[in-house]
Amino acid sequence: MSEAITSAPVILSVRDLDVKFHLRGRTLNAIRGISLDLHQGESLAIVGESGSGKSVFTKTFMGLLDQNGEIAGGEILYNGQDLAKYKTERQWRTVRGREIAMVLQDPMTSLNPLKTIGSQISEAIAIHQGLRGSALKAKVLEYLRDVGISDPEGRCKQYPHEFSGGMRQRVVIAIAVACNPKILICDEPTTALDVTIQAQILSLLKELKKKYDLTTVYITHDLGVVANVADRIAVMYAGDIVEIGTCEEVFYNPRHPYTWALLSSLPQLGVKGQALYSIQGAPPNLFTEVKGDAFAPRNPHALKIDFEERPPYFEVSPTHKARTWLLDPRAPKVEPPEHIRELQKEGVSRLGQ
Repeated sequence: MSEAITSAPVILSVRDLDVKFHLRGRTLNAIRGISLDLHQGESLAIVGESGSGKSVFTKTFMGLLDQNGEIAGGEILYNGQDLAKYKTERQWRTVRGREIAMVLQDPMTSLNPLKTIGSQISEAIAIHQGLRGSALKAKVLEYLRDVGISDPEGRCKQYPHEFSGGMRQRVVIAIAVACNPKILICDEPTTALDVTIQAQILSLLKELKKKYDLTTVYITHDLGVVANVADRIAVMYAGDIVEIGTCEEVFYNPRHPYTWALLSSLPQLGVKGQALYSIQGAPPNLFTEVKGDAFAPRNPHALKIDFEERPPYFEVSPTHKARTWLLDPRAPKVEPPEHIRELQKEGVSRLGQ
């Protein structure tokens, strides 16, 4: 997997991206100098607590920031263009949908309650694929079948309120795929769905990725959700990517204390009779300047330098890096929590290292 990721061409490249929001005379620095390469055909998961900047980061790819938000610096390179310089809706319409599409986390607010399901999928196909008449209708039914909706001829005449939550999410996915994009962003695609339906939706997205040759980006706060769908995982905290690596590297050899904390919080790792692990404290206030490592105040292993200077990225492998002073050769050796040591042992056994 590592070789496949590094050899695949880069489809989208982000460099030193800064995003700010202006509110009542104050400025919030939501994204703080992020750089990231997205490789063609991969599945990238972006994980982190609510408010870490995951959705804001990906909304910059489509010009979907709120009116009080702005790209204050950096580049978003796609197809030879710097999307960070786009200012008008006319410019963004050349990208939004037809190149990069998004599956939003709440299907009920994403769908128009006054239009049938069929008409909403038809609109996406007509705009982005230019089909009309019988060809358009056939394509609508094809997409409904693709997302696992039975009796598509009858269902396409129904309205969103006649569908369950899981079925509405399938329709939202159908609309996004009908735009015929190169990149599909899935923003918390399984939120508010029960575990069985979550698994079905994730399986469906994997099938659609393969059929339509998509590059997919998953946004989630739940590391457990992405274990079976992601090639790489980027861990975000306070508007920054603090660790990135292949799925196996981040799960079985995590190096940033925040990644340790996220993994330790997984219910699957809990021990019967013991309280579940929780991360103490709260994320920093991004209305003020973050000094040093943003996670330092919540990190029981923080060094003095963590409160003074922002750490650079340290390379763990060609596909794995983390922004923590603990990886500096001069840092004292710190053992990860017990849960993480168990994962590392499992990883050595599983990966044959």
